[in-house]
Amino acid sequence: MGLKRRQRVEPEFSLAAMIDVIFLLLMFFMLTSNFVTPNALNLQLPSSTSKSMASPALAVSVKADGTFYVERDGVPKARLEDVLKSRIRAQNKDPQTTTITVAADKAATVEDVVFILDIANRLKVKTILATNPDQGGN
Repeated sequence: MGLKRRQRVEPEFSLAAMIDVIFLLLMFFMLTSNFVTPNALNLQLPSSTSKSMASPALAVSVKADGTFYVERDGVPKARLEDVLKSRIRAQNKDPQTTTITVAADKAATVEDVVFILDIANRLKVKTILATNPDQGGN
């Protein structure tokens, strides 16, 4: 009888192919991570929420019908910048340390809010946009 002996095959595992794939993936992620830049505003976020904030120097609000108020005094839109300048000067503070809180009615137009923020930017003062927290589905 001519029985042949089977040769036993030793299983081998080469890591070279796996290392090549891992290296290519690493290079791909390193190169593409440099191209990803978030499209976000450069905001100065608070470092901690445990700090208590001092009360803001000025409060500007706008109603749905487009009427502006500095503190509780009604101000025409055309005179808003002059009134804010005089209030900042009256406090004898540096404009860069002054903070304006902007409170807008829910139905107020975005243009009115941007108008206030634009004035604050020209006066070089900081702004806080005051909002109401969502009351759970209302």
